[in-house]
Amino acid sequence: MGNENPLQAAAGLHDRDESIYEALLTAIVEQQLLPGSKLPEEALAEVFGVSRTGVRKALQRLAAVQMVTLTPKRGAQVASPTVDEAREIFRTRALLEVANLPDVLQRCQPPHLAALEAIIQQEQLAHEAYDGPAAIRHSANFHIQLQAISGNQVLTEMVTRLSQRSSLVIAAWGAPWRQGCRCDDHERLVGLLREKALTALTEALNHHFEHIVASLCFSRTGESVPDFARLFAGYKER
Repeated sequence: MGNENPLQAAAGLHDRDESIYEALLTAIVEQQLLPGSKLPEEALAEVFGVSRTGVRKALQRLAAVQMVTLTPKRGAQVASPTVDEAREIFRTRALLEVANLPDVLQRCQPPHLAALEAIIQQEQLAHEAYDGPAAIRHSANFHIQLQAISGNQVLTEMVTRLSQRSSLVIAAWGAPWRQGCRCDDHERLVGLLREKALTALTEALNHHFEHIVASLCFSRTGESVPDFARLFAGYKER
């Protein structure tokens, strides 16, 4: 029962690093850490019960996927998409997701429709409960699962990343309590998918993204220091 196997130790370290990364990513995507929020290594290391090196690895990974900005002498903060970036993110999503619709239609089966309807129901319940993080999570999942029907894993991964960045855009520029997308838009998309109406589905999805961009208010800035102890309470007990 002596010393721990080096491979086991390395695996444990990787798992810990991954859990810190996922915890921070989730908090950013679900808008519990808002754009411009400072992410001091020392405070996060204290909350997660790890060294600053472990936190720095997670922040560097988040910067690589453009969820965090690292600035010399200023440290890390949640990324704040510019107006141009905001427009480009949704324009790119529209290009990708609309172009993939023929493959989605070709492979769509009744179980896929049922799964999408279940997500919409969860999204509606989250809105009724004013559960912002859940509403954002289900809204993004709807788009990801819609595209996943095509079987194109590379495109689905790209949509997943863009959905995460979309959450930053809405957090930075969206109206108060603008969590996720409009449920009725998603219901219409499923209805057209069931009818296999490609032209109408294409128009509806394009309009969906246009409406999101039109609802944004490009006029706010600011930085804040979040309450990490509250956000990540219970992490050390895992």
